[in-house]
Amino acid sequence: MKVLLIRDVYNLGRAGEIKKVANGYGRNFLIPQKLAVIATPGALRQVEKIQQAAEKRRIALNEEMAGVAEKIAGLELTFTAKVGETGRLYGSITQQMIADAISDKTRLEIDRHWIESQPLREVGTHDVKVRLTFDLIPEVKVTVISEEEAEKEQKASKEKGKEEKTKLPTIDEIPSFTEPVSSEQQE
Repeated sequence: MKVLLIRDVYNLGRAGEIKKVANGYGRNFLIPQKLAVIATPGALRQVEKIQQAAEKRRIALNEEMAGVAEKIAGLELTFTAKVGETGRLYGSITQQMIADAISDKTRLEIDRHWIESQPLREVGTHDVKVRLTFDLIPEVKVTVISEEEAEKEQKASKEKGKEEKTKLPTIDEIPSFTEPVSSEQQE
């Protein structure tokens, strides 16, 4: 089935393009969602109008989302999870968890469908793309560490904190007062 795209469709094409798609995809998704129409001779005459309108929408949306992209780009998230002996997670870090973490850090509403990643199932650092618009796709660095490593780091930081608290100042670090206190100042 040939369709004329009315709006930009991710992984398919931009508005105004004619694409050949599966019959079910066209009938059951693209046409009911008003993302495309059947490519008839009458519809093909409107290609330029559709492309111009889509370009205006695209520019406006990119300007609106540019600030969001700046806040998200370069963001670093850390997750702790239970890990098996092979380094694989029990469970996974899902798109919803990543979207919630981004929302918590930036105070922006992020939809889980914008996260371009399979669920993360291994320990390490992963680059995850956040698709805000067809053109704006900032990357977020997601680090997954095991619970055991996180506990070790917490213990090490607590011990370091205790050492700093119990360390007494040396005689050189104690401030000295060279001015004698007069009897008037004592009263």
